[in-house]
Amino acid sequence: MFSIAFHEAGHFWWARKFGMRVPQFMVGFGPTVFSRRRGETEYGIKAIPLGGYIRIVGMIPPAEENESKRATRMRTFIAEVRGQALDDVLPSDGDRVFYKKPWWQRVIVMFAGPFHNLVLAVVFFTVFLVGFGVPEITTTIARVPDCVLPAGAASAGAKDPCSVPITPQGERCEAGGADCALPVPSPAAQAGLRPGDTILAIDGDPVSQEPTEGWDEVQDAIRVSAGVPLELTVRRDGEERQLTVTPIENLAYLSDDGEKTGVVGFVGISPADRQVRQSITEVPAQLGSMVVQSVQRLAEIPERVPQLFRATFLGEERDPMGPIGVVGVSRISGDVFAFDKFSVGQKIGYFISLLAGMNLVLFLFNLLPIYPLDGGHVAGALYEKARSSVARLRGRPDPGPFDIARLMPVAYAVAGVFLALSVLLFVADIINPVRFG
Repeated sequence: MFSIAFHEAGHFWWARKFGMRVPQFMVGFGPTVFSRRRGETEYGIKAIPLGGYIRIVGMIPPAEENESKRATRMRTFIAEVRGQALDDVLPSDGDRVFYKKPWWQRVIVMFAGPFHNLVLAVVFFTVFLVGFGVPEITTTIARVPDCVLPAGAASAGAKDPCSVPITPQGERCEAGGADCALPVPSPAAQAGLRPGDTILAIDGDPVSQEPTEGWDEVQDAIRVSAGVPLELTVRRDGEERQLTVTPIENLAYLSDDGEKTGVVGFVGISPADRQVRQSITEVPAQLGSMVVQSVQRLAEIPERVPQLFRATFLGEERDPMGPIGVVGVSRISGDVFAFDKFSVGQKIGYFISLLAGMNLVLFLFNLLPIYPLDGGHVAGALYEKARSSVARLRGRPDPGPFDIARLMPVAYAVAGVFLALSVLLFVADIINPVRFG
């Protein structure tokens, strides 16, 4: 709600600065829970906290003189919308209406809302990176399983997966059948590796202790050494030890998203991570990367909606990389704060990173050049300026304000699509949510 209010405040402050009359500033939709009038503006909170708005007088201009008078259903609809908007205009408003302001002032007013979300995203993201840091992988071992399971093994969720017979591909099977046996013991456990051991060298070659880089070296060495003994130098309780481990062939995940697998050398260890605070100079690059990822996610929404529908109503597994709504973000936040392996600082840091991501998406989403989004109003003002410039170059009179009322059918269609997606996300986040971890 704070992010929404701050977004609307961006519109409000600049509209007032340019002399526009703003009769309402509301956070939420639906019935009014609380409101108070100060000056010419009513400030309030509504019952459904899924958005907000300010009402600027004169958002839609009067009909153009050359507009056709022939009655059609569409023209009647546009005329009704225009009439409702112009009902707010008082004789005393004069030049305080939105459509009479210069194009650049209208661009600033409509851009200011999303820009405020960008400001919040930068602030939250900077606090997260500099104050809390990002989790980076170390060369310290976090977990040593008793046995080795193929990637995607059907028995992975069992209480004791090492006691469940499986095929080499990870399918459950009856003990004694062909290609059916208990998972092989973990080479790491057999070699005596323990959680908390830090790998310092492999076959005498030092391993980098830089976050992520060192673990990549360990992983690369193991993956190409199936059947070849490796001598590991580890630090345990302040002392160095020499342990020999022989990787076995196993079907393992080769990408973080779990989509790519392959047969490689495998010993059965997983790394610990630690929070590494970033320099303030790292923020622009990290934020740029986050912007690119957010744009990609927004572009993928249409193609991910069918899977979201199937996960909601047909019992299909929910795509963790698909879209989530406000309820979904809230549930993930709750999961994070309930996760007993996170410190208080890690929980707060993760929460701040969620806020940063949410505000960044609000910035990008609202700038889409689609009416009724802010980007649609910006595009309309820029089009009006371009049209005026072309007319001046041709020696023709200024055609006047761009009649955005003609886009109202598009606006209603877009709003209907957004509403349907919001309802779908709301239901999906309740009955088949994306959960942390």
